[in-house]
Amino acid sequence: MTLRYRLFCLLLALPSCLALAGDREDINSSLDAFHQAAAASDYPAYEALMTDDIVFLGTDGSERWQGEEFREFARPRFERGDGWEYVPVSRNIEVSSNGAVAWFDEALDNDGLGRCRGSGMLLRQNGRWRIAQYNLSVPIPNDLVDGVVVQIAAFEAGEIAPAPVAAKESAEAPAAEPEERPAGCAQRRHKTNRKAGC
Repeated sequence: MTLRYRLFCLLLALPSCLALAGDREDINSSLDAFHQAAAASDYPAYEALMTDDIVFLGTDGSERWQGEEFREFARPRFERGDGWEYVPVSRNIEVSSNGAVAWFDEALDNDGLGRCRGSGMLLRQNGRWRIAQYNLSVPIPNDLVDGVVVQIAAFEAGEIAPAPVAAKESAEAPAAEPEERPAGCAQRRHKTNRKAGC
């Protein structure tokens, strides 16, 4: 191939590469805004980032909400200021060849649950990327999965009870703070978005 032909092919591919990079930036912004709205209990901003028929899958196998059902779950919590804070650590994004659909997976940190995983799909609607499906999970290390499976089976068979609320709250309580905190401390309590003793 001649150099001219190679340059011609490169110039033809350049607009689609630039569009893909722009899509990824827009998708990152939408996902970041989704998490920020949840942490701030900003329901209008949160809802604006969802498709009408969003499917949200929570960490419990019974947690599947679609469309208005998810809105009815989230809205009262946000109105009480009980949003949730998941901080993105890393993210992978893929965009369909026609630029209308994107899918992602991301690692998240949460004060109470530790490292989590979010994955899902976004649709481009009226020039904006909106979340059509979000799946939140807690990855289990392979070395622990057999024991977790046994615990789940025992729980489902009624052989063990769920952890009492007091035990859950103490497990979610922040660790003992050092006597002196750096200026501008921003550590937050689990699911309250209030500073934790700063």
